[in-house]
Amino acid sequence: MKLVKTSCGLCPQSCGMNVYLEGGRIVRVEGMAEHPWSRGLLCPKGEAAAELLYHPERLTHPLRRENGGWRRITWDEALDLIVAKLAEIKERDPRAFATAFGMPVLLSGSVTPALVRRFLYVYGSPNCFSVESMCYRCRLAGYMLTYGRFRVADPENSNCILLWGHNPNNSNPPVAERILQAKQKGAKLIVIDPKRTPLAKEANLHLQPRPGSDCALLLSLMQVIISERLYDEEFVREWTAGFDKLAQHVEAYAPERAEEITWVPAESIREVARLYATNKPACIVQGTNALDQHASGLQSSRAVAILQAITGNLDVAGGFIRAPRLRENPIEMPVKPKGKAIGQEEYPIFFGIFKREFGEGQAMLLPEVLLSGKPYPIKLMIIAGSNPLLTWPNSRKVAEALSRLELLVVMTQFMSETARLADLVLPAATFLERTELSDYYSLWGVPYVMLRKKVVEPRERWSDLRFWLELARRMGYQDYFPWGSEEEVIDYVLEPSGLTIRYLTEEKPEGLLYDSIKYREYESDGFRTPSGKVELYSETLADQGYDPLPTQRESPESPLSHPELLSEYPLILTTGARQLEYIHSQLRNIPSLRQRLPEPFAEINPEMAAKYGIGDGEMIAVETKRGRIELRARVSEDIMSGVVGLPHGWPEANSNLLTDETPADSTLGYPALKSLLCRIRRVQS
Repeated sequence: MKLVKTSCGLCPQSCGMNVYLEGGRIVRVEGMAEHPWSRGLLCPKGEAAAELLYHPERLTHPLRRENGGWRRITWDEALDLIVAKLAEIKERDPRAFATAFGMPVLLSGSVTPALVRRFLYVYGSPNCFSVESMCYRCRLAGYMLTYGRFRVADPENSNCILLWGHNPNNSNPPVAERILQAKQKGAKLIVIDPKRTPLAKEANLHLQPRPGSDCALLLSLMQVIISERLYDEEFVREWTAGFDKLAQHVEAYAPERAEEITWVPAESIREVARLYATNKPACIVQGTNALDQHASGLQSSRAVAILQAITGNLDVAGGFIRAPRLRENPIEMPVKPKGKAIGQEEYPIFFGIFKREFGEGQAMLLPEVLLSGKPYPIKLMIIAGSNPLLTWPNSRKVAEALSRLELLVVMTQFMSETARLADLVLPAATFLERTELSDYYSLWGVPYVMLRKKVVEPRERWSDLRFWLELARRMGYQDYFPWGSEEEVIDYVLEPSGLTIRYLTEEKPEGLLYDSIKYREYESDGFRTPSGKVELYSETLADQGYDPLPTQRESPESPLSHPELLSEYPLILTTGARQLEYIHSQLRNIPSLRQRLPEPFAEINPEMAAKYGIGDGEMIAVETKRGRIELRARVSEDIMSGVVGLPHGWPEANSNLLTDETPADSTLGYPALKSLLCRIRRVQS
């Protein structure tokens, strides 16, 4: 039996995985005990990796739409079609070509996403889009505006953990395990979440704020900490800018006022503030989307960063830490396109911070651009590792918009909902069939790198990296893409580190820790902000006309901002709850996972169930002013009354038929997917 050590590619955690083969076929997978991030953990998704690999419905060859059906074609034919259309579009306007990629592409490490952007820039288009248009960029931008660099929580070494809008049992088991271990060692645990999650049941304190009011709650915690002088006075004096303005600003968020906004009792706010500020080191473990997808998304992330800083919990073990990145050759954009990306004009902070460009447009504007042709038309799209028809808001509009393209190419493992709209569908390799660099564990606070290895040959399925390299060659871009294979690109990226694919395969198949955490870096280097300090008051935001201090902004459909709509839609809808078995729209066709969780459900409180005459397991309709879906009710004390919680990614009950892509956060353009108004009713059988 052959053993291959690799990393899972089914969610951002990329847990270590031992893969066992007999006769070239995978017979077993298990967690890798020596992996410093996952430490032997492997969730049901990872355990089902072989089912995914050998699934009979996987695409095997490129398909072209013809006469209302599909015709099998070769890769050469598919590439010829794409190259011909690219040449035609470039003659008209290169900006009319766009790409959108999802999490599977982002999980290929620093290589593939950068290579895609490089291709577009050489071609002359700035229009690269990714899932960060509504995920993760918000927190990244909030922390960078405040610190100049990204930091991450270190719950393992903390004495007080504030878990905010995050259910890691379902989305991040390595973090859940670290939190539980810290609590067993005596750490205090505070959970802020409208839902009583598994960790909330273990917590010392659990607050349930109204969805969309997180920023007000954060500011109220600051008000208590500052007014009671519980902050770190020395750190604030030496290493922050704008404290006096912050102190004055938060006076408007005293607990009694915050109670009106958040529905959290004032005394509970004081209790949390005191517990967090007086048990150091402490850290805030923030959910990826729960604070982001509201009108105050960026401001909430800024508030988290500020709260962490003023309490002196920055660059210390158990607080916020920064793991050094692996030294790499960047695949830089060799030329810059002349035009601006979609959304760059409206949301410059989304596009870049402190002269660092992220190189992507804001995809939430894309459906309207496709329909209107303004500010300029988009006519050709390549979508990879993404299923926008289920995962982007306002699914009906997304479908109509994509249908306006002259050529839509979708690269995917299965015939997804989006692929069914395409003109050309390309079969994609799974993570077990491609070589990639898992070089992003530093984002979780672990300076570690591992090679995700090609365990089996992909046959006719291609990796994204292979596709873009071949497309570049056929476009005549060899001067900008001198690499002859995927392995050559990865070895080029690794050069400054002294590592190679061969070394990470033969000598260190389990990966390696390449550095250590540096604490109190700011004492010698300062902060990479314009002031060199933690920017509590952001001149960068002020100069661009945004709130320089975190400020609560109500989502467009909140009970406070839209009371007339509340009479018709009296409940708060929050969408996108994570489920351990699935990731976004993926894996619902995997038998073992579908058996564990066979259908979606809407979570409602018993008080609401009684009011609307709904029993547990009964079919209900959930409606917003945009649409209606039907699914079963799960009646549970765990979710606060007045809130309806929905998962996403289910084609039979698509929550994005209820949502809207209209930007709610004026700084980044994020939509409000977690604080909308809805109504429910029992569906008569």
